[in-house]
Amino acid sequence: MTRLVIVDDHPVVREGLVAALDGKNGVEVVGAFGSAEEAIASATRNRPDLVILDLELPGLGGLDAISRFAAPVLVLTAYGTDEDIDRALAAGAKGYLLKGAPLDDIERAIAAVAGGDSFLDPRVAARVISRSSRPRLTPREREVLRLVAAGRSNKEIAATLRVSERTAKFHVTAILSKLGAENRAQAVAIAARFGLR
Repeated sequence: MTRLVIVDDHPVVREGLVAALDGKNGVEVVGAFGSAEEAIASATRNRPDLVILDLELPGLGGLDAISRFAAPVLVLTAYGTDEDIDRALAAGAKGYLLKGAPLDDIERAIAAVAGGDSFLDPRVAARVISRSSRPRLTPREREVLRLVAAGRSNKEIAATLRVSERTAKFHVTAILSKLGAENRAQAVAIAARFGLR
């Protein structure tokens, strides 16, 4: 039996999850709370195996609460920005679901996370994979790339950025290498495809 705590400040969501999950597929809901503080305070009494946690909460926010639970945390939230996903996973969340996920996905996520694995909503996984395969340019390289896209020469880039022509050429070479481009035009096309400009 997986002992589950649900933390969401919307009563309808909280009660809906309790109704959908409690007593089904080996899940026992041992607590449902409207704030992270309440859930953390009750953790020693309830001893959950898993916490389903919203990120947007009154008082202590979900991102800050993740590391305060002894049990693994499965985020279930409406917020799916790259920053939210990165921060939640960096804080130690073992799963990330977006609200509106089918009940089957929630049940699979609970089973996976309670079993020691991780689980990402397919929409979240697609974004993570897309970003991990996207070339990473430094802020300075992005600036240089914009100037390259505007048709500026190395000499003009150097003058605009107030650096030596050698430094400008170094940045252009680094951009070509990171993007796997053979020339400037190809670099601009690749950057546009990845939304890097």
